[in-house]
Amino acid sequence: MRILVYGFGPYKQFKDNVTRDIVKRLPHSRNLKKIVFPVRFDKEQFTGTVRTHQPDIVLGLGQCSAGKLLRIEQRAVNRRRNQKIEKARPIVRGGPKRLATTLKLEKSVLGKHVKLSSDAGDYVCNFSIYVMLDHLRRHHQNVKFGFVHVPHGYDVKRAVRFIARALRTLTL
Repeated sequence: MRILVYGFGPYKQFKDNVTRDIVKRLPHSRNLKKIVFPVRFDKEQFTGTVRTHQPDIVLGLGQCSAGKLLRIEQRAVNRRRNQKIEKARPIVRGGPKRLATTLKLEKSVLGKHVKLSSDAGDYVCNFSIYVMLDHLRRHHQNVKFGFVHVPHGYDVKRAVRFIARALRTLTL
């Protein structure tokens, strides 16, 4: 089983990104591909990675600026914007309003520092979720996709343990 885990580099006022550190610290494995993307609205960086690596499972990690709990995202919405003051635009014109994630990360298995979320925002994290799910849906790929938001400043060692545990449960 091939697994792709991705995170993001620094953006806006954040000089670091907790997801970059998590991805780098995940244990190496022959079947695990780890990627850190630049924070930008670029469909090809996401879809091209899926085409190149042909994973069975994709787990995205994104940094959120607030909160104390890890958030398992349940869906993405077809909207994007660079700043809160901008009017949101569709990611895919005429595309579905929402797309549900397909990788079921069980909150009960993963611990008490996790909550389910149905709002991935409208910045690059939501964009990546929507683009990946739309690409997988349109190309009839049986690839499972999930996404976890990690609060800025979250303990990296704790997050690595969580993600490693999640990956172990997925490969059992």
